[in-house]
Amino acid sequence: MSKVAGPGTGIAPPANLWDAAAARELRDLDALVYRSNLLGADRSVANQGGGNTSAKGLVVDHTGRQQRVLWVKGSGTDLATITPAGFAALRLDELEPLRSREAMDDASMVDYLRRCALAPDQPRPSIETLLHAFVGAAHVDHTHPDAVIALTSTPSGRALADEAFGKEAVWLDYQRPGFDMSRRIATLLDEHPTARAVLLERHGLVTWGSTAEEAYASTIEFVTRAAEAVDTAGAGRFGLGGRASPELGERECLALLAQTLPELRGSLLADVDGVILEIDRSPAAVAFASSARAAEVSQVGAPCPDHLINTKHKPLAVAFDPVTEGAGELGAALRRGVEEYGAWYRDYYARNLDDETRQFPIDPAGPRVTLIPGVGIVTSGLDAGKARTTRDLYHRAIVVEDAADALGGFRSLSEQEAFAIEYWPLERYKLAQAPPPRQLSGRIAVVTGGASGIGRATARLLGSRGAHVVVADLNGDGAGEVAEELVAANGARRAIAVEADVTSEDAVQEMIRRTVLEYGGVDVLVASAGLATSASITETTLDDWELSYAVLARGYFLAARETFRVLVAQGRGGSIVFVGSKNALVAGSNAAAYSSAKAAALHLGRCLAEEGGPHGIRVNTVNPDAVIQGSSIWSSDWKAERASTYGVSEDELQTYYKGRTKLGVAVLPEDVAEAIAFFVGPRSNKSTGNVVNVDGGVTAAYPR
Repeated sequence: MSKVAGPGTGIAPPANLWDAAAARELRDLDALVYRSNLLGADRSVANQGGGNTSAKGLVVDHTGRQQRVLWVKGSGTDLATITPAGFAALRLDELEPLRSREAMDDASMVDYLRRCALAPDQPRPSIETLLHAFVGAAHVDHTHPDAVIALTSTPSGRALADEAFGKEAVWLDYQRPGFDMSRRIATLLDEHPTARAVLLERHGLVTWGSTAEEAYASTIEFVTRAAEAVDTAGAGRFGLGGRASPELGERECLALLAQTLPELRGSLLADVDGVILEIDRSPAAVAFASSARAAEVSQVGAPCPDHLINTKHKPLAVAFDPVTEGAGELGAALRRGVEEYGAWYRDYYARNLDDETRQFPIDPAGPRVTLIPGVGIVTSGLDAGKARTTRDLYHRAIVVEDAADALGGFRSLSEQEAFAIEYWPLERYKLAQAPPPRQLSGRIAVVTGGASGIGRATARLLGSRGAHVVVADLNGDGAGEVAEELVAANGARRAIAVEADVTSEDAVQEMIRRTVLEYGGVDVLVASAGLATSASITETTLDDWELSYAVLARGYFLAARETFRVLVAQGRGGSIVFVGSKNALVAGSNAAAYSSAKAAALHLGRCLAEEGGPHGIRVNTVNPDAVIQGSSIWSSDWKAERASTYGVSEDELQTYYKGRTKLGVAVLPEDVAEAIAFFVGPRSNKSTGNVVNVDGGVTAAYPR
């Protein structure tokens, strides 16, 4: 795999990854999958989700008749991970006659391709299917290599291409993909029978071969030659004018971001329900954001149509001097920049709407990519995966824009061309295939005491509803296990573990700092860290008393205070839920320290509801009772002590608690988690300062 290039280094040629031994027994579709995976393995050749590949062959259909077929990548799949199920098979004899048509609109083309399908349950074929059908070779690759896009995105690109490839490659001026582009490529190849590749201006490359290996080798060859041409022609001019801003040290930079990311995220939340940020401090990102011409070159536009859905036409380039300015100035610049970007984007949408695109509502107007001199790049998305995809795609933009600038100037799609891709019905179809947002998509939740019991059940439930969860617990290993479980269930970066002692101010501050640096801010705090002691007042030690208040009162206060600070900085409200106890409302013997500390936390929640209201911050309390299953508290001496208080054995304790409830039920961690999730979610947006009991009905605990 080629090394990712950065500003000042040019473009490295790709490595040929073909393994003859691994491919020897592969035929038709299996060989196509292998070739596709190799192309996708190098993101300087094929973007995430971008490019398409095909193979032609013979199959026997459901009637027993032999059919000539075209296997082509399904729309929205990724070459790096595609499997046989990701390809559509179409009847080639029904595709080839379309070359004789003069015109075909997109809707008619999509409908026609659907009718050519060999099977009814296969994926929708690529937008560029007809390109593959009209090129006569058995194996065709269409990729978006950095080197080719850079070469075709500069005023001298055509001359440089002629010098590098001569008659071996033909040039196609920019055209939006579809029937017309496919037919034009076929005509060009008829007119230039010696051509071995097509260079698509500001778009990519088409290559082919009689075998899968030959097609792959051709792609690698032409990308390598393009990279060599770029390096030769741009020698001495890479780097976008060199660094104009010094790079901040790691500690200084992270401190700056911990203070200012909530302001950026809060600004982005102005017209979207949830958003996740990702910091990119890679050398390439920092060098690009800090270069002399990044603010100018980055605003020219996206270097490839495939980037637009994820990165938008251009990033937000923040005016910030890391030498003379600090967090206050950067925070103000981020808010101002997002506001100005939003105004531009809304105008961009309004002035480019036409009959084809009017059916699609405007996307959230904020930037997806933010450049900060001396710091790096921050990307955003509805979830961590989308923020990561945007980050990775913008690395491709960094390479292309630097190289094209070195060749004499970077040229992107025009604003109208970019809009026609961004709101193109065929691109919007890809977005429509994504699962719908869940109730808490793009939201960030911190759960203390998340390694077991109610905290663990809450982390699982919030994660299943789309939240990105920070699992915090004094038991770091246990928190790690829960976070790993959430990532396995919901996707990469959907949870992290933080070992945190909630009685320590430093530890709690670090917990929230980690949350901000990982995801950009916070929306939800569930304070569930707990412990319990049981003893008569005469036997209660000062240490027991202090520990109860340290965890159940101070711990809730510290976590709430630090969360408040971020929520206020974001300016978009939020939700805090305290996990209380029936004991906060009901006096009982042999639990004075525990019960009074829980009562203190309950009243703290009410006080915070008063303070939080003007900021849209809701604070509510859920009071469980006797939640024994899966709880670390009940695996301690607390269980034996409570059993002794009630005059029953430990084995009989659950039955005792169940019997004293009016509903005659045992309360499980999942039951409490449901109540917490209600207060966290949008259905309780007008509720604060409340107490909800999840105790099966304990008369003495009815709120009065």
